[in-house]
Amino acid sequence: MSKGNIAAVYDKPGEVSISIEDREIPSPGHGQVLVEISHSGVCHSDYHLMTNDWPWMAGAVVPGRVGGHEGVGIVRKLGEGVVAVKEGDSVGIKWLAGVCLSCELCLAGKDPWCASQQVSGGNVDGTFQRYSLQDAKYLTPIPAGCRPEEASVMLCAGVTIYAAIKKCKLPPGAWLAISGAGGGLGHLGIQFGRAMGLRVVAIDGGSEKEKLCKSLGAEVFIDFTKTQDVPAAVTQATDGLGANAVVVANAAASAYKAAPQLVRLGGTVMCVGIPGQPTPLDVDAASVILKDLHIGGSAVGTRIEAIECMAYLARGQVKPIIKVHKLNDLAQIFQDMAKGEIAGRTVVEISA
Repeated sequence: MSKGNIAAVYDKPGEVSISIEDREIPSPGHGQVLVEISHSGVCHSDYHLMTNDWPWMAGAVVPGRVGGHEGVGIVRKLGEGVVAVKEGDSVGIKWLAGVCLSCELCLAGKDPWCASQQVSGGNVDGTFQRYSLQDAKYLTPIPAGCRPEEASVMLCAGVTIYAAIKKCKLPPGAWLAISGAGGGLGHLGIQFGRAMGLRVVAIDGGSEKEKLCKSLGAEVFIDFTKTQDVPAAVTQATDGLGANAVVVANAAASAYKAAPQLVRLGGTVMCVGIPGQPTPLDVDAASVILKDLHIGGSAVGTRIEAIECMAYLARGQVKPIIKVHKLNDLAQIFQDMAKGEIAGRTVVEISA
């Protein structure tokens, strides 16, 4: 007899290996809720966690860990003391399942850097399962009318690229270059940029990515597989000056090497994609000074940024390009991801 909670677990951390297990449905404790998850996005960060690409998280991902961190579902049961949500609410589960809410960083609205953070699919079980216990205070409300499969990818990919673009502080009409524009984060970044009144230069490779990026509103597409000098091409396309900012949405060393050369005087390089190996930026101090170059990093987003991100989806200003698969397809999805063969975003439907 089924126990009721189907879950995809990392049975051999360090490898692309998934097993599907039938687990008990847990009961919520104080401050927790039981969420029945219908969909979960599949993020490149899941791949990094599963394969132990990130040394600082390797010890957290133990055999049997349930992966995933972009889950949408319905609150089915409340634990003692819960007032933030009610049964039947549609909620989202993010990369961060919880933070302390009381340290200096949390109080300053910088909870993504909380030292006590709980990472979904990292040091706590994630969203590749039917039922999940969650901290009621850290859930994201899903607006009425949003499709769960689309809302799921906004909980990491969406809020991460949205927060990164916000940090660039660009005025309407400014040029925004996105490296990895045809990927899960990048294709959403094009749409956020357009919604903010920005002119987008999409950088990626292949005709499929070009078609996707242009259909989403990119003014310029630069194919790095066919362009010998990407910085020169970006400069030429942006009034001969360079972009006002570049967001590096992928984790390729070549993208980070080129990034400082893509922006104009006073431009911003925003680092988002986390490489699995040390990846230096190709820039010296003189260039930073003489070019008034601003270099920053952005890790996911805050609770309010997640809510703001969902509002774009609810208004129809951003629409994720997704392909929905079954949970059993997860291993193949990761294999395709490793080959760079996924355009847009992949979501798994979690059936009973």
